[in-house]
Amino acid sequence: MTGPAPRPGQRRTGADAMLRVDQAGEYGAIRIYAGQLAVLGDRHPMSREIARMAAQEERHRKHFDAMMAQRGVRPTMLQPFWHVAGFALGAATALLGPQAAMACTAAIETEIDDHYGRQLDDLGGQDPELSGAIADFRAEEVEHRETAIAHGAESAPAYPLLSGLIRLGCRAAITLSQRL
Repeated sequence: MTGPAPRPGQRRTGADAMLRVDQAGEYGAIRIYAGQLAVLGDRHPMSREIARMAAQEERHRKHFDAMMAQRGVRPTMLQPFWHVAGFALGAATALLGPQAAMACTAAIETEIDDHYGRQLDDLGGQDPELSGAIADFRAEEVEHRETAIAHGAESAPAYPLLSGLIRLGCRAAITLSQRL
């Protein structure tokens, strides 16, 4: 599955869709954290943790950007939408309070853990470069979820409803970004 971009008429691989959606997800996460930081400011006790997680997401995005460029994979056409929607989700949850911001992170990272696990199963040993990146980044996403839970995610107002809605939105974003 690795190698040069397909020639005209050649079928794209499932790895292309994986790269597209993974890059979009990392981009969306960066925008969510930007929205949270815009509301909470840099003096809030959670800001340091949010900035640390955002920096890891930025590193993931850059890695996927480089892989996409190397393989000739286009980004999702929904990138402008994720730019706005990610920031709005981050800002909205932070407006509900720091625990709601952490609930957002916990919900999204739960879905990403599942998503990356499915991708690793689908890849098997066919694309070691992509599998390695996904496995490494998955471990950090799980750590983000654990951080969010440790910082009160489950104490957010209406946590089960908030988490469920965010997880549903995340699943929809994954499906759309794979295809468009």
